[in-house]
Amino acid sequence: MDAIRTEALTKHYHVGFWRRRPYVALDSLTLQVRQGEVFGFLGPNGAGKTTTLKLLMQLIFPTSGHAEILGKPVGDVGVKRRIGYLPENPYFYDYLTAEELLSYFAGVFGYAAGDRRRRVAALLDEVGIGAERRLQLRKFSKGMLQRVGIAQALVNDPEVVFFDEPMSGLDPLGRREIRHLILRLRDRGCTVFFSSHVLSDAETLCSRVAIVAGGRLAAAGDLSDLLHFQARAWELVVSGVDGVQLERAQLSGDIARATALGSHRYALELPLTTDPATVIAALRADGAQVVSLNPIRETLEDFFVRQIAAAPTDRGLEPATR
Repeated sequence: MDAIRTEALTKHYHVGFWRRRPYVALDSLTLQVRQGEVFGFLGPNGAGKTTTLKLLMQLIFPTSGHAEILGKPVGDVGVKRRIGYLPENPYFYDYLTAEELLSYFAGVFGYAAGDRRRRVAALLDEVGIGAERRLQLRKFSKGMLQRVGIAQALVNDPEVVFFDEPMSGLDPLGRREIRHLILRLRDRGCTVFFSSHVLSDAETLCSRVAIVAGGRLAAAGDLSDLLHFQARAWELVVSGVDGVQLERAQLSGDIARATALGSHRYALELPLTTDPATVIAALRADGAQVVSLNPIRETLEDFFVRQIAAAPTDRGLEPATR
């Protein structure tokens, strides 16, 4: 049984004031998310990511198609007790403390008073909220509110959790902590479905991803299948060289591109047909020093940019339903 499944999920809006026009927010999305995996739902702003999550949460309703969570229709009350959700812009009552807010949500899920206190304390520890937990939320920064939002999504120990841009507003340390949290959830058997346009997070965390563009599914599958991880070139970083030395190497065809990094420091791209040892020996003979040598492989960002560039841009109703 899939943790999440959508079949031709579609959402149309009518936009405009005087002459209302149809707009396709999501067009025939078909996805399967396996249990216990971290699944990245990727796309540029306005691609349909948040629309999909709102449909799965029944905050809005589809024009056509259907979706299931844990083998049940998305409206099933029993399923709602088994999932967690972090919206893109969470809003909480400003005058509650973090402890009071989470205690309230834990009470909604039926936790007894003693269990609530233990659950709330453990969750706030897990998301990195310390003594601030006793402050009113109106005194929290955006990043701290995001951590509280992640904690509330986990208050019922869900089997499936939905995060809409979970890294939004977090500093580098916070992003690292939340990445570790997501991996811990995976290790406990929880399915994590998160939308993002931060591709480095998806490449670090996900085994499978889907890319949406213009409301349509552009690509989906295992990262290992979508990306070609074999090297396509070499990157050689050297210091102590000048333009004349590099020009000689480029004329010989040993260097495809040279990028100045500042202060006689360059990043050189070498074709795979070039032996890096030959270039290194020649540059060292001219007094250069080697800083690093690494293979250049296709990244998720490279693949993402190609898919978005190839995606149709028309979101009108007639092109979307042909």
